[in-house]
Amino acid sequence: MANDDANLMWLEKYRPKTFNDVLSQQDIIVTILRFVNSNSLPHMLFYGPPGTGKTSTILACAEHMYGTNFKSMVLELNASDDRGIDVVRNEIKDFCSTQRIFATGVKLVILDEADAMTSAAQMALRRIMEKYTTSTRFCLICNYANKIIPALQSRCTRFRFGPLKEEDIRLRLGQIAEREGVVFEKDALETIIQLSQGDMRSCINILQSTFLSSGKVTCSTVYENTGNPSNEEMEQIMDWLNEEDDFSSCYDKVKKMKAERGFALIDILRQIHKRLLTRNMSRRAKAYLLEKLADIEHQFAFGGSELLNLCSLIGSFQIMKTLEVLDAAP
Repeated sequence: MANDDANLMWLEKYRPKTFNDVLSQQDIIVTILRFVNSNSLPHMLFYGPPGTGKTSTILACAEHMYGTNFKSMVLELNASDDRGIDVVRNEIKDFCSTQRIFATGVKLVILDEADAMTSAAQMALRRIMEKYTTSTRFCLICNYANKIIPALQSRCTRFRFGPLKEEDIRLRLGQIAEREGVVFEKDALETIIQLSQGDMRSCINILQSTFLSSGKVTCSTVYENTGNPSNEEMEQIMDWLNEEDDFSSCYDKVKKMKAERGFALIDILRQIHKRLLTRNMSRRAKAYLLEKLADIEHQFAFGGSELLNLCSLIGSFQIMKTLEVLDAAP
């Protein structure tokens, strides 16, 4: 058993097994426990950012409800893989309609990444939820609730999982690092937390990959391992964007750093966004830049070119400087 644990990814090794292990979602857990203890568990829709405990919470709930009967009473599917209408009509329907001889209570169907299901599959699922509501409960898990059809949303009690609290992530990362013998700098954990944006899964993956690749976890090794620009490199990029009046010169410098360091423009955009929020500048210039950053990110979502979007970013800063001059004029 010890060898099995040693070979596990830390993400699985330290996955919450009980409600007490789940971080930052106590209000949701208390509500679910109230449902379970009163035998009135509804269909549920868990939604929110990745790495916030959605899947771990429902698995902990299932363990609490079924114990040793877990495998016979729970059907767990990843809807991004099994998302067609045939899976709903066959596998899910067969599970819901089958009687369990040595187990009592309602069965549970867990559909992870349900926002990847086709519309036809969601419509078919709506009918099955109605037909087997006396014997089966459904838990739909997704990042974006708006991708679940209204007919399914209306049949579920919705729970929104927000980003985890930084102090909870900091404590859990410290515990994992101590158990695994990780040599780390305190500032490095803060860097991991900032880069992960409340995603515990991402935090643990960064911690493990950085330690295994570098032997220690420092700010510099975290940035190198994740491919994100460091604070010093971001300050250099910001200086070029703000101070270089020649478009071509600024473009060549940023492009060269991106190529040499392997940075993705989307990661640079996120760092620029953070800095703009606290920067002292005219309201019109700030609003313009933030709108252009949103436009560029939207282009990336549809496969936009890195180089063209880099040109758009530099051009936006050129126009922003003109707006600041105009706003400062009497």
